[in-house]
Amino acid sequence: MRDSPPRHSPPAPAPAAAPPQAPLGDAEIAELEHLLAGLPPPAQPLDTSALDGYLCGLLLQPQPVPAVDWLARVADADGAPVPDSADWRRIAALARRRHAELGRAIAERAWFDPWVFEVDEADDDGPPLTPSQLAQPWVAGFSLALECFPGLMALDAPALHEPLALLYAMLDPEDLEDADDLLPIIETLEPPRTLAEAVEDLVRSVLLIADVSRPRGAGAAAPRRGPPRRPPRRPR
Repeated sequence: MRDSPPRHSPPAPAPAAAPPQAPLGDAEIAELEHLLAGLPPPAQPLDTSALDGYLCGLLLQPQPVPAVDWLARVADADGAPVPDSADWRRIAALARRRHAELGRAIAERAWFDPWVFEVDEADDDGPPLTPSQLAQPWVAGFSLALECFPGLMALDAPALHEPLALLYAMLDPEDLEDADDLLPIIETLEPPRTLAEAVEDLVRSVLLIADVSRPRGAGAAAPRRGPPRRPPRRPR
């Protein structure tokens, strides 16, 4: 009698990928702002708008930046060590979630809502801020990421000049001393007339930069765009 051929078990199915976490809601954004502002001195934490720009600057680097390298600058722009605490762990968890959310949008070339806040003029007696001024904290955070992690700027690709100029044009002129190569383009740009235009310029610039630093394969779908949803107003 012949031996029966050995039976082979079917391969085990690959584990299902964990579903992406939900985007941060208004209450979580407000919580993150409160926790960052409450970090004790000498910490100089980013605010939520600067944090958002910083995360986009990280995600546009040609090579991924490990969280261990970027998280400390969320709590202190100079990267000083962060004492462990429940508040810091919560800040880190929320920042990681926003990082993942932005990463998905950038990879898909999809619309996302930058954390650019309108100001409640009832709480301030000063002159109204321009759309560019409202976007400045976001652009400052983006600029910090490029200073700390120079891989993107090391590409020195001409296709980066226009989207970078569109971003840096929102900064004060005295903050542009390191942007000499972009000044001829900046001088030709009209400032955004509305906050919606400023937000669109931020998103468009990020996605154009991604086409250079994080290119997708041939045949990728065209960018998807959804309706913007701004975070709540906050006092100046």
